[in-house]
Amino acid sequence: MIILGIDPGIAIVGYGVIEVDRGNFKMIDYGTITTPKEESKPARLCMIERALIKLIEQYKPDEISIEELFFSTNTKTAMIVAEARGVLLLTASKYCGSLFEYTPNQIKQAVTGSGRADKLQVQQMVKTILRLKNIPRPDDAADALAVAITHGQTNRMSGQFRIK
Repeated sequence: MIILGIDPGIAIVGYGVIEVDRGNFKMIDYGTITTPKEESKPARLCMIERALIKLIEQYKPDEISIEELFFSTNTKTAMIVAEARGVLLLTASKYCGSLFEYTPNQIKQAVTGSGRADKLQVQQMVKTILRLKNIPRPDDAADALAVAITHGQTNRMSGQFRIK
């Protein structure tokens, strides 16, 4: 099964593509979708949509997993990232039809065994699980791989949205 993991953002969207076969994980690709801050918000959202469509067409994921948002202070940032996440959710739903969402704590728990793990612990486990030589960079891509791994390791019936 091919899983596309997404770490949402407006300036940087992380993505990670993995293959899961009988409990074995293999990294296929990872990277980021970036949008220039000098562009208008609608233009940036369209860039994100187009880039995600290209990724879906290229890798043909069976399922897509995306991180839920967690913000405690900066409301303005939360709003724009939520708008970008909405574009990601809609595009993933339209072009794949099998979408799953995970909270940051669910991701930490699935990847490290602890919902209180720090960012470096998660990144080290991503490296270990995928048998990589180095921690994936940038952080957004490593986070997206963690989202994909989470989906590959958990009960995929929870949090599912499927279009028939």
